[in-house]
Amino acid sequence: MTLLSAVGLLPALSAGDGRSREELAEIAAEGQAALDGASAEAVIEWAVGTFGERFCVTSSFADAVLAHVAGRVAPGIEVVFLDTGLHFDETLRVRDQVQATIPVTVVSVRPDLTVGQQDGEYGPRLFARNPDECCAIRKVEPLERQLAKYDAWAAGLRRADGPSRANVREVSFEAARGKVKVAPLVRWSDEDVQAYIERYDVPVNPLLSQGYASVGCWPCTRRTKPGEDVRAGRWAMFDKTECGLHA
Repeated sequence: MTLLSAVGLLPALSAGDGRSREELAEIAAEGQAALDGASAEAVIEWAVGTFGERFCVTSSFADAVLAHVAGRVAPGIEVVFLDTGLHFDETLRVRDQVQATIPVTVVSVRPDLTVGQQDGEYGPRLFARNPDECCAIRKVEPLERQLAKYDAWAAGLRRADGPSRANVREVSFEAARGKVKVAPLVRWSDEDVQAYIERYDVPVNPLLSQGYASVGCWPCTRRTKPGEDVRAGRWAMFDKTECGLHA
């Protein structure tokens, strides 16, 4: 008996269908009960079996571990990347390498405004004055727009990433979005990630070996110092450690 048949899943839906908030909340609760402590592969298998084309994976391409796991379980699966226009070149090269070498479909989603248009409307260097607003324009709104076609999405959140992610579960219901959120790697340690990278020769952002513990947009990311929290290099001049995607 496979995991999918064991937990009695509903049939996968086509891209044109959708479930109500109540149904999704119930599915998330049942999914977490069945998948608590399950492998990353099992979590993705559950999500694909439950939501079909209305499920996607997201990646910031600090590494391609989640994309690689998803591609092994469900070749051709959509991997959503938020192309903010402010990424390091190294990040964009990882994205392109993933599309060329892993059996997934990378979907690059851009903000409505180019960086130049944003400068004209909000003033130059909005990221240095109001990073929350900049993130809302360049990350949160594009993700919300893209997620409209899905009932569920996966992110590479891990409890090892820091205190702000200590309570992440494999499956949860996001009341604000009305979506099921999946975290297949939630229980992976740094050692688990490294072992997987070495086993499968997974693409990794070279900045991670150059002092960057976490990689985001270049204006708001700095190298971290020994002993600092993994996300200390993000928005270092502000009381901010999250972009708003995972609030």
